[in-house]
Amino acid sequence: MKNTYPSLLDRVQSILIDVVFIVTLMFIFSAVLDKFDSPPDWVRGALFLGIWGLYEPLCVSIGCTVGQYLKGIRVKSHDNPNRRINFFASFIRYVLKTLLGWISFLTITRNTERRAIHDLVSGSVMVRHTEAAYHKLAIPDID
Repeated sequence: MKNTYPSLLDRVQSILIDVVFIVTLMFIFSAVLDKFDSPPDWVRGALFLGIWGLYEPLCVSIGCTVGQYLKGIRVKSHDNPNRRINFFASFIRYVLKTLLGWISFLTITRNTERRAIHDLVSGSVMVRHTEAAYHKLAIPDID
């Protein structure tokens, strides 16, 4: 079976969904912490770093993020697109994607597999997932 690769729009929509999810988690955790008299500042800091720093790498290494699930895309190993990438590769991918921002997406139109700079460095590739939930949702897919 030949892999199909998501468009830049699909990838950006996935990121936006994940940002909304992360911000929602932050509000929930903040509301829970406000129920305590005076939680230590390190707890708030650890939750903030955990949510922003580990959400994507952890989710990608064990399956997919919420945004990737809803858009029907997955991060896979470039060498074997049937295999997920490990946590270390996922973390490197996330750090580069965060540091480079939009610059990382410049290479998407330059290669047939639509790999961004962070994909090239981490040995990953984004592919469409045929059994994903987005086939059942009314999320517009503009190519």
